[in-house]
Parts: sequence; structure tokens; C-alpha cells
Amino acid sequence: MAAPSHIRILIIDDDQDICEYMKTMLEATGYGVDTLQDPTQAVDQIRDTEYHLLIVDLMMPRLDGIELIQRIRKVDSDVAVVVFTGYPSVETAVDALKLNVSDYVRKPFDHEEFRETIVEVLRKKGLLRDPEEELHRAIGANIRRIRKERDLTLKQLARRTGLSVSLLSQIERAESSASVSSLYKIAVALGEKLTVLFGDF
Repeated sequence: MAAPSHIRILIIDDDQDICEYMKTMLEATGYGVDTLQDPTQAVDQIRDTEYHLLIVDLMMPRLDGIELIQRIRKVDSDVAVVVFTGYPSVETAVDALKLNVSDYVRKPFDHEEFRETIVEVLRKKGLLRDPEEELHRAIGANIRRIRKERDLTLKQLARRTGLSVSLLSQIERAESSASVSSLYKIAVALGEKLTVLFGDF
């Protein structure tokens, strides 16, 4: 899924090479990315610019990552924060979690896994939505609700529609996308118009 360009990310790391590498990688995915090598300037920059996600190195001169996140939380308690470090420890992981950090990544990192971590963090924050996924979820929830209201089991609905119990179950759980003809059969079997299955979507 392509990342929407409205997502802004700030990378805070004193290592310029890492900043440039991560910036290139994340911009290629479609995000807007800024970098900052001086952690003491971070709070001012976060005040001036609205970021959706901060990526913070834990080991930096002048100001360590945990102390920086403590300062950031005073000005923005909600922004998603991912910390990464070449020196992981239980203590820093616990400190990071206390500060409502979304994820804790070890250096060196696999860039594909890192990209997936970013997507997952943004999804949990409700910042990345896949419209198709949401549509499947809405349809599945509506079919299940109407079926329960009609007091029908999946087996009974399968008999009415000629579709398998397993397919109906997958559609209700949004694990499978239904064809229009399948949805039409389900709507007829439930005594509803096809559009009702889409709800307010």
C-alpha cells in the first residue's frame, strides 16, 4: 500500500549517514521526511511543524533519546515515537515503553522490516487507512449483523446462497473479498438491497 504523502516524519539522529539513508528509504515509500542531527533543537522543531511520527536514536551526545522523548511528551503527548538503538537494553526498552513509545528497533535493521514497522505504527494511530480493507470489514460486519438479526446460521445462509460456509465465514471476517455476484446472492438471501451491505461506506 502506498503511503500517503500527508504523513510527515522527523528522524532525530546525530549520525548524518543514518539520517540520509532513512530519509531516502522513507521518501521512496511516499512519506514527507525531515532529519535533525542536533537533539537539542528537536522540541522547537516539533512545536513549529506538525509531525505524525518521530524516529529517535537513543544514544546521542548532548541529549540522550530517553531524556529527549521526556521533553517531547511535554509538548506533544500523542505523536507516535519509534526509538532505535545499536545498544539495546532491558532498561532503555522499559524506559521507552513508559513514555508511550510505539516501537523499539535495533540497529542494524532490515529496511523491509523497518518499513513494515512504520506502516504498523501509523495504522495503529489511525493515520494509514486502506480503503479497500475498510470496505471489506464494513461489508463483513453488516452481513454478520443482518444474519444474526434474521436468526440464520452460516450453514443456513450457505444453503440459501449456494456459497460455501467457509467463504461466507471469510467474507464476514474480512479475510476474503466477495465478488459482486456473491454479495448479490447474500443480499437476496437476507432479504436486503445490495447497497445495505455497504452500510455508510
